[in-house]
Amino acid sequence: MSTECFNQHSLFYHFYADWIHIYKEGAVREVTLKKYQMTLYWLQRLIPQLEIGQFNRTAYQKLLNDYALYHERQTTLDFHHQLKAAILDCVDEGWISKDPTRKAIIKGKAPRAKKQKFLNQYEVHKLLEDLSLGSQADWDWMILLIAKTGLRFSEALALTPKDFDFSHQAISVTKTWDYKSNTGFLPTKNFSSNRKVPIDWQTVIQFSELIKNLPKDQPIFVHGPVWNSTPNKCLERHCKRAHIPVISLHGLRHTHASILLFAGVSIASVAQRLGHSSMTTTQKTYLHIIAELENKDVDLVMRSLSALSN
Repeated sequence: MSTECFNQHSLFYHFYADWIHIYKEGAVREVTLKKYQMTLYWLQRLIPQLEIGQFNRTAYQKLLNDYALYHERQTTLDFHHQLKAAILDCVDEGWISKDPTRKAIIKGKAPRAKKQKFLNQYEVHKLLEDLSLGSQADWDWMILLIAKTGLRFSEALALTPKDFDFSHQAISVTKTWDYKSNTGFLPTKNFSSNRKVPIDWQTVIQFSELIKNLPKDQPIFVHGPVWNSTPNKCLERHCKRAHIPVISLHGLRHTHASILLFAGVSIASVAQRLGHSSMTTTQKTYLHIIAELENKDVDLVMRSLSALSN
């Protein structure tokens, strides 16, 4: 179906479904496509009878308000962004006279209480002491690896023995594993995610022994369908046994970055190690830690200046 089949009297959600098919399928990652499809689901639920030509600022604001009753503000903002491009195409076609998304007010439910996202260095030691590292590559080994490298879960899943360069103490991250649909290897999240992550000698020794007899091009942690809830539950059990805050595997990635920042590693180096597309992403994610470090720097500057004498 093409835009020629639509006019101002067409149902908007019909147009949006076609718009996704034309502009998004094959052009965005599967996870992003599913977000657009979820937006379509909410259009069918909230405005099933709304025609394209009926979309004015009031109708659009009411749609956002109704959506915000069920979602937090950030999610409502994402919903707005996923709709706006399609609506502007309707404006360009002449089916809507003026941009109804202009000056939209974004609302949303109060955010849920945030769980602790990372552990301190003492808590990490307690966690790693509780791991049972046997002769098989299991979730305990993955927990150790993410704690030591800060890899994303999908990146760790995709690791094969040939990704380990033990002579240069590094891991090559060049792909991810599609654990949501279990279709196999996928590209990394972005270009910056393709990277070499240095590892310490202890990790080299442990993993060189662990993977020495495994197929070179097969993922070491994947043995059938994978769901992220399984290793997260494993991590939760270890956290509870170690009497430390319960975090997720992604929280373990945050933990890795936090420890590096507190140790004085530069934001640029941490961003590169995590595979962030820019330092801005790192700064936004770890703003509270950076602010705390800046306060320490101010104290250090004041002590240094006060030590100067004329």
